[in-house]
Amino acid sequence: MMKEQQDILAGMLDSAESASVLLAMTTSLADENALKDLLAKQGYKFAVTELGGESSSSEFRDKTTRAIIGACLNCGVIEKNSREIHAVLHAAENAKMGYFPNMAPTNVSCKIAVVRGTGWIAVTFYGNSAVHHITNHKRLGFGIMHI
Repeated sequence: MMKEQQDILAGMLDSAESASVLLAMTTSLADENALKDLLAKQGYKFAVTELGGESSSSEFRDKTTRAIIGACLNCGVIEKNSREIHAVLHAAENAKMGYFPNMAPTNVSCKIAVVRGTGWIAVTFYGNSAVHHITNHKRLGFGIMHI
């Protein structure tokens, strides 16, 4: 990567918010790992997971919450205490409101990135949704909470 590109990317990673959006939008494992290396060098903690299913199901939404909390605990983004889990839950709920449509049952597949910076934790959902496969389109949901 050229110095100019590195400077642009470093400027875009100036907060947990933008870092979580960019991490969720990576499209290859190589890109994801390269971005994780940059985030680690800047002192961020992060976790990534992927999910798919029927969005209108309460079971699916519960599975989403469990996957996010599990990924955060497994990757050391949060500690197992009520204050930190509470912060992730709030950020995740806000991201869900932006990502999951309030309409007919919709199939979704998404990548979820959680990034923790100084005092804040951000959750971004990015992926596809469709009521019918020919109506497939990209969606993004974002949430942030102080921690």
